[in-house]
Amino acid sequence: MKRKMIVIAFVLFAVTTAFSFAQEEAAAEQVSGSAVKYIAAAVAVGIACIGGGLAVGQIGAAAMGAMSENAELSGKAMPFVGLAEGICLWGFLVGLLILIL
Repeated sequence: MKRKMIVIAFVLFAVTTAFSFAQEEAAAEQVSGSAVKYIAAAVAVGIACIGGGLAVGQIGAAAMGAMSENAELSGKAMPFVGLAEGICLWGFLVGLLILIL
């Protein structure tokens, strides 16, 4: 899992670096600011949702294991799932702010 995250981070770094060099070289063709906004918003929402999904998966598995031993723990596990889903909401809000501002 760590290897996948490192590869994803490296690919994102390589793409952004190549994109910045391409902007410097292509002085005649200007990339519109809206295209960069859309890419940035998509990356913000995508990474936040991937992280939120991984967190909900881990928390959900742990909560099911705990509830199999003690059924009274179901109410205590739900706030943690909500916190993990909040990561996706924050990513959406950041993407929305990128597009608006």
